[in-house]
Amino acid sequence: MNSSRRTRIVATLGPATDAPGVLERALLAGVDVVRLNLSHGIPEDHLRRAREAHDTAAKLGREVGVLADLQGPKIRVERFANGPVQLEPGAEFLLDCRADAPAGDASRVGVSYLGLPGDVQAGDRLLLDDGLVELEVREVNGSAIHCRVTIGGKLSDRKGLNRKGGGLSLDALSDKDRADIKLAAQLKADFLAVSFVRSAADIQEARRLLREAGGDAWLVAKIERAEAIDRLEEIIDASDAVMVARGDLGVEIGDAELPGLQKKIIRESLARNRAVITATQMLQSMVESPIPTRAEVLDVANAVIDGTDAVMLSQESAAGRHPDVAVAAMARICLGAERQFEPGEDISTLTHRLDRSDQAIAMAAMFLATQLPVRAIVTLTESGTTAQWLSRYRSSVPIYALTPSAEARRRMLLLRDVKPLAFGRAYDYPILVVRRAVQQLFQRGDLAVGDRVLLTHGDHTGQGGGTNTLKLLSVGVDGIAESLRDL
Repeated sequence: MNSSRRTRIVATLGPATDAPGVLERALLAGVDVVRLNLSHGIPEDHLRRAREAHDTAAKLGREVGVLADLQGPKIRVERFANGPVQLEPGAEFLLDCRADAPAGDASRVGVSYLGLPGDVQAGDRLLLDDGLVELEVREVNGSAIHCRVTIGGKLSDRKGLNRKGGGLSLDALSDKDRADIKLAAQLKADFLAVSFVRSAADIQEARRLLREAGGDAWLVAKIERAEAIDRLEEIIDASDAVMVARGDLGVEIGDAELPGLQKKIIRESLARNRAVITATQMLQSMVESPIPTRAEVLDVANAVIDGTDAVMLSQESAAGRHPDVAVAAMARICLGAERQFEPGEDISTLTHRLDRSDQAIAMAAMFLATQLPVRAIVTLTESGTTAQWLSRYRSSVPIYALTPSAEARRRMLLLRDVKPLAFGRAYDYPILVVRRAVQQLFQRGDLAVGDRVLLTHGDHTGQGGGTNTLKLLSVGVDGIAESLRDL
């Protein structure tokens, strides 16, 4: 485990991974969680891909998590009559916010959000196609928004539209999202990503709809609106995980502010015991190229060094020419960055709210791991919560999370440093359960005779949330756990 990758990889499935053998090679290259982008495709596509991911992982003797990603209320321009148009700087351009707007041309185009005229005013900057084209609002007249092109470029059908600085009033969940939440429950997704979150209420509503549909996935808040930054702490607290969605976020706040905010989101997520994913264009050149640029290598490595739990591939794996090669490159970069990573944070910064026994046990274990030469931390967990607390403090000691719950194991695939393993439900005396756990790792080759191990468990095995015991053990002959008499 010490030589294995600690940072998780999320890879988006799509037409490129549908090709024979590609999904298997991508999983072998290092995919931990597959992402289903519900913005594209039909339900049957997503159901098939989720099933194929689980079947392929089982064939390889492992598990894989599934993340369903809601489209959200993304504003888009409508279609053009004769294909893409070229907008020239200084030219007039009209956004036609009517349901019956005609197909567009080089002077005008319809918009999917008919309420846009009420959200903008003269002087606002509107960014199209992730900021590649920029318009300045000159006048709002009824359903017509008259603009001047300030940054020209090619514009094609259904490209996204953002207001610089944010402030658009769409709800976080569209009618399509509400239907797709039911699909996520049908998929038995392990994670549900909510796009364009503005407040904790958006996450709470998505969670309510998912539970009503029978789903129990973790809720992932995608931070991609400028308004979300002002409510970052409440959004993180309401979520199970957070995604730094750098595409739309960078468009709304500006590229110059993005690096610092990425670090802040990662830092706040870790401090508040939430998993965090860094996403968008991490290896964008590999959509076409078999090797990443040096800038991309540094981008991924910096996210790893900052402590992100996972890094994500989007178009690179879903529609790129080299999906499995991109995954392998991501894994290689993560390993290289992890070799340079030196834990140095003060553990006391993570103990400002010690109000649970499992949290207290986890923090005690991590403190001992920094003071004693231990080979591993082993946690017997029902839900995975103790493992999550353990993973929030970045140490050089691997964490083995043993649980009988397949759902908990798949969710823990998003947690950095944690290696989830199947472990039979324990109804035996705690001392016998502890011995069986250590012996299982010994037989796998993860532990050797003489290794010191920190082990956490609850007095009542098989019950979630009951971790209250920490033991310092030594691995004896045949993998039998022995209590240490001296340090």
